[in-house]
Amino acid sequence: MSYFDAASSAPLHPVARQALLASLDEGWADPSRLYREGRRARMLLDAAREAAAEGVGCRADELTFTSSGTRAVHEGIAGALAGRRRVGRHLIVSAVEHSSVLHSAELFDVTEVPVGRTGAVSARAYVDALRPDTALACLQSANHEVGTVQPVGEVAEVCREAGVPLLVDAAQSLGWGPVEGPWSLLTGSAHKWGGPSGVGLLAVRKGVRFSPQGPADERESGRAPGFENLPAIVAAAASLRAVRAEAAQEAVRLRELTERIRARVPQLVADVEVVGDPERRLPGIVTFSCLYVDGETLLHELDREGFSVSSGSSCTSSTLTPSHVLKAMGVLSEGNVRVSLPFGAVSEEVDRFLEVLPDAVARVREKLGAPAPAVAVREDVLVVDALGKRCPIPVIELAKVIGDVPVGGTVRVLSDDEAARLDIPAWCEMREQEYVGEEPADQGSAYVVRRIS
Repeated sequence: MSYFDAASSAPLHPVARQALLASLDEGWADPSRLYREGRRARMLLDAAREAAAEGVGCRADELTFTSSGTRAVHEGIAGALAGRRRVGRHLIVSAVEHSSVLHSAELFDVTEVPVGRTGAVSARAYVDALRPDTALACLQSANHEVGTVQPVGEVAEVCREAGVPLLVDAAQSLGWGPVEGPWSLLTGSAHKWGGPSGVGLLAVRKGVRFSPQGPADERESGRAPGFENLPAIVAAAASLRAVRAEAAQEAVRLRELTERIRARVPQLVADVEVVGDPERRLPGIVTFSCLYVDGETLLHELDREGFSVSSGSSCTSSTLTPSHVLKAMGVLSEGNVRVSLPFGAVSEEVDRFLEVLPDAVARVREKLGAPAPAVAVREDVLVVDALGKRCPIPVIELAKVIGDVPVGGTVRVLSDDEAARLDIPAWCEMREQEYVGEEPADQGSAYVVRRIS
């Protein structure tokens, strides 16, 4: 089985396993106690904090261990906003942040900064979003779905000039290196770099106004209540140091493998859009979307072939809505596949993935090609009634009939699936047809496409 979903959770690094087992014997006592066992545990905790702080690029007394990366985000946002409550409750986030950031933002007055088609923000957009009552800005270091690296340094400078702290969610990038720029708060998650799950990091720079929320607790500077999971913390710090030692060499190797996927997939599979920035991206992530493909079905097909991958397709979501990241980027969402290679992934596994992918996509397309489109002609406009059908079916039916109208003629696709709002324009761009726009309909919406070739 080839595990290609490291962006969700990386396999436990061998160094993390060794450190975890060793600290189970040495670090079980309460590190706040003064007897021998407590002192030994305190030494392990202090050493882990020093090592993790070195990896983050902050002082040891600026770093707090939390129970998860999500908890670090929640505590960081709540504490920073509470510390600057006299300024206001306005929060700036990018439209492609991790759900932990977006869910926290729902509690405040929030402005979402848009992204371009590659998934990147611009520093200018953050300048435009700043207000007198802006208490905090948030920006991920790199996107978890498409791998695009954000201009954190530029945005951090903008925020510093405005006197607004910037919180950086560095969960995806921390294993590759420290985050550059004058950020104010930073969060991370150990299981993203090969540490154990259940350990997060929250760094708060000296001078940043911060007020921990919830009941007071004497542990972790009051920022993360509860008894420390010392064995997991030690393993997290040890694995961060270990992956950093390998990062430069491994980045070159994994980038070559993902470049191979980016180049070969459009050659092997028709009607594919590779998404994310082609250059400013994490080394191990490559994401693409396939027209006329159900994302969940494709993931099952690849799983049967021995590959574990993930998807941002609407078809893999219980809400049947597209990934908020793909939606913000305005790219094709159907048949979406994210390949995120773990440290140590080998070339032969990538080659085998490229061998099985075309047949897997073909099988899914064959399964979905059966429904016959419901077509009618009204006033010289071809109408495709795809109401009640989920993407990619509306796009498949559009593709079947576009040749039935003359050049310059239009097709009106009726659909009540949210994903069609992204996938039909994306299909037009890929197939060099003109997307006229969306119109209201008695049910759902009407998406108008003009044939130009």
